This record gives sequence, structure tokens and C-alpha cells, in this order.
Amino acid sequence: MSVPHLLDHIVIAGPDLQEAVDWFRDLTGVTAAPGGVHPTGTANALVALTVGGEPRPYYLELIGPDPDREGEELPKKFNIHRLKKPTVVTYAVHPEGIDQVAERARAQGVDLGPVQDLSRRTPDGTELQWRLTQPPPPPNYGVPFLIDWGTTPQPGLGDLPALELLSFERVEVKPEPLQQATAALGLDDGVAEIREGRGSRFVLRLRTEDGREIEI
Repeated sequence: MSVPHLLDHIVIAGPDLQEAVDWFRDLTGVTAAPGGVHPTGTANALVALTVGGEPRPYYLELIGPDPDREGEELPKKFNIHRLKKPTVVTYAVHPEGIDQVAERARAQGVDLGPVQDLSRRTPDGTELQWRLTQPPPPPNYGVPFLIDWGTTPQPGLGDLPALELLSFERVEVKPEPLQQATAALGLDDGVAEIREGRGSRFVLRLRTEDGREIEI
């Protein structure tokens, strides 16, 4: 079991945000806190992740369509328009110098996409701003995206409900291509461990407040 030391947050996406929040509460006993809305037509809810009971700059993001968006079309972000249920889809890491890491990966044949400025409004109206890489289509969500919060406080250290993170890893039938792609980032154990197994999926293990160990 392992936790990537450069982990920033893990993304669980679904076709309906409230249903994802309810599903997560039923599974873990924790209700994710409202995060805010994005210009991409999505909204999120957040849960902090601790390791060994100690706070870390890690969090879990439940993301789905903004219920107040215009129109009924589902956002394409994280393939939300194709999902039938909440799914662990990808994760972000926060290395030093994301521009340089992206350039290094591109030189190795792995295009993380451009570094872009993004923002969201919290329920109290506060605007949070950050920079991240946007993978080109078709996105390989097995490779993490890079994020830099700049002067914005990292949400995982905020006033959020919390769960203990036991491990986070990727399973692949043929792990070598993804291992080569993540190695191009030059972040070593800063990214999730990739192991051989059935299917292509992330495996997230958490410990609930009542001591249960669950796997998503």
C-alpha cells in the first residue's frame, strides 16, 4: 500500500453531484462539504484526507454538473457526460515548477497539455485561483495532471470533514505503457504506484471514523 507523496487531490466524478455526495456519505459516513462552482459548468464537494491521523495537503474532490448551469447538457470535463455512477477518474499532483515538469514530460513524448489559469467560487463568494495542466484529447486520466495553487490556500488544509487515506494506486492489465508515461514526469514516487491487475482502474482505500477500511 502506498500514497504518492506529491498527491494534491483525487477526483471522483459522476453525472449528478448530489447523488455522488449521498453515495459517498452512505459508504463512509462522511458528508462532503460544498466546494463551489467552476466556469466549466461543474461544481464540487470536498473531503480532506489525512495520513496516519495527521493533516496533509490532500483532499478528495467529488465533482459533477453544476445544478444551476444553463441548459441540460452534461459537462465533458472528466468524461462526466459518459459516466453512469461516481467513479475515481484521475488525480492531481503538486510538484515544484509545473511549467518545467510539463516541458520535461513533453520532451519525453508525454503531452500534459497547456498550463492554464482556473478559478471557482466558494459558497461564501470567495474566489479561489490556481494553475493546472489541461490534457489534450483524448485525455489519459491515468497520468496525473499538475496543479499549482500559488497564493491560494490548499483546500485540503481547510475546514473540511476528513477521512484517513490508506493507499492510492493504479491497476492496469499491461502496466508498462502507463509506467513509462508517468516516469516521463520525473517525479519518482511522487505519483501513484502502478501495478498489474484486472481492468484499468484506480484503487482508493480509506479508513472511516468508526475504523472500517473501505475500497473505492
